[in-house]
Amino acid sequence: MSITTQFLRRPLTTGAVAASSRRLARAMTQHTGLETARLVVELGPGTGVFTREILRQLPVDGRLVAIELNPVLAAGLFVTHRDERLTVVEGAAAELAEAAGAPVDAVVSGLPWTVMATAERDRTLDAVAGALVPGGCFTTFAYLHAAWTPPGRRLAAALHDRFATVRRTRVVWPNLPPAFVYRATLTTTREDTAGSGSAGPRASRSSRG
Repeated sequence: MSITTQFLRRPLTTGAVAASSRRLARAMTQHTGLETARLVVELGPGTGVFTREILRQLPVDGRLVAIELNPVLAAGLFVTHRDERLTVVEGAAAELAEAAGAPVDAVVSGLPWTVMATAERDRTLDAVAGALVPGGCFTTFAYLHAAWTPPGRRLAAALHDRFATVRRTRVVWPNLPPAFVYRATLTTTREDTAGSGSAGPRASRSSRG
């Protein structure tokens, strides 16, 4: 299963030319409270680079719901990650509340926001904000070269419209292309106050088979 092949076949739903790096995966999952989370949702997991890091940090009694629109990638994720805590859902990210079935502690997104239709982007971000518990964390990334394009600016504005705090990490250079992470929360946390970097269905348990 190649993310590059899927991009060539389905560029509007895959979005990434190459799989994200482990360094970006670590940046995506830092300071998100995964170590104590009971329920986490991953949007657009692709080949599972972020999935692997989430599962590494998730408690033994935690649960991860990974929602992937691309059927080939969803099937591959089910095969490569044999973990009882993981549920793979083939469907739209905006349906995350239905897929999760309960309030969510953290949402980690690999979605290609800049190629999404505005209505779909807004619907998905509204769903994320509506599904998170108070103090829950949402992380997503943006490619450095696209950050100052009109779609990139609209994404940043959309995040600020919905979340009390939006912070931007340093650039992860060992990624193709280089990227940074947006970390957003519905309420201001102690770390946010002291920190820096604020930025202007079909489900299957992976243990089966």
